[in-house]
Amino acid sequence: MHAVALLGLLAACGGRQQEAPPPRPVLVERAGAAADAAVATYPGEIRAREESPLAFRIGGNLVRRHVDAGEAVKRGQLLAELDPGDQRLAVEAAQAQLSAATAELERVRADRERYAALVRDQLVSQSAMDAQEAAWKAAEERVRAARAELEVARNQAGYSRLLAPRDGVIASRQAEAGQVLAAGQTVFTLAADTGREVAIALPESRVRDVAIGQQAEVELWSEPGRRLRGTVREIAAAADPQARTYAARVALRPEDAEAVQLGQSARVHLGNGQGGALSVPLSALQPGADGGHAVWVVDPSGPVARLKPIRAGTPGETRVPVLDGLDADDWVVVAGGHLLREGQEVAPVDRGNRPVSVARSAGR
Repeated sequence: MHAVALLGLLAACGGRQQEAPPPRPVLVERAGAAADAAVATYPGEIRAREESPLAFRIGGNLVRRHVDAGEAVKRGQLLAELDPGDQRLAVEAAQAQLSAATAELERVRADRERYAALVRDQLVSQSAMDAQEAAWKAAEERVRAARAELEVARNQAGYSRLLAPRDGVIASRQAEAGQVLAAGQTVFTLAADTGREVAIALPESRVRDVAIGQQAEVELWSEPGRRLRGTVREIAAAADPQARTYAARVALRPEDAEAVQLGQSARVHLGNGQGGALSVPLSALQPGADGGHAVWVVDPSGPVARLKPIRAGTPGETRVPVLDGLDADDWVVVAGGHLLREGQEVAPVDRGNRPVSVARSAGR
């Protein structure tokens, strides 16, 4: 009887040991809430990453323009034409020179063969045969030169047609039909389909607070409140001599390129320091792989804890900027991260010990 009771008690204890532990409460903070990071806003303009001035390689009279500003073009599409009259005449002249040189070569070849027969019969001297050999080689070189001149003339004739070097949009037009153009004079500016960026100007007082690779947020003037993610791609090495500002480019994500139009006005929000608008408290930092850094973020599918590698900047007094690896809508565990394990179920709370819903916002 006592044995049965003891077995029942052991079975009950074993069942309690198999019960899953309750979710661990964790203090969280949204990564984009950089409380002590000053954020500066700069006006900018949507530009193409690659803007190419298109020009004819030769001069001439512009007789036809097939596209206008704002039109989308494909690689190899005909954009404009020069008057091809002079180039056509040059091709005909080069062709005539090649024909004459070829006829001269045939005559010299016949003379060479005749002199070779006379040398075998010892009717002419070897020196006379050597002169015929030299004349034959010179005639061959004249044919080769005439053929090259013909190819150059044909190329020049082809340069009277301006073709699109790649897919893109005609951003601007600088010439009209009937205008006489010099070689290399810009006719169109082509904005290639290789990405969209925001061109901004950084004042001297702020250029040291911005770094290449820094994350930024872009807000279109036409859509206030909607922010697109961006990254500082380029900062000029020298200031503009008149404005005394440094030109910079903020690259947008490929998926946001279709949401903007060339020439749109925008605001770029950049945080103070290397980390930009994103930063986390120092208490959130965890050791990562290869001596790097990581933070615990809350995966809304659980919610469960996930260790996310990041690239951290120079730490401040209370926070550290995040250069890469973190999204603005991530919820970061800012206390107790050393007690977590990958995939552990958690209960996120804010600093007021209130439950936090970690579902991602639809606007992100």
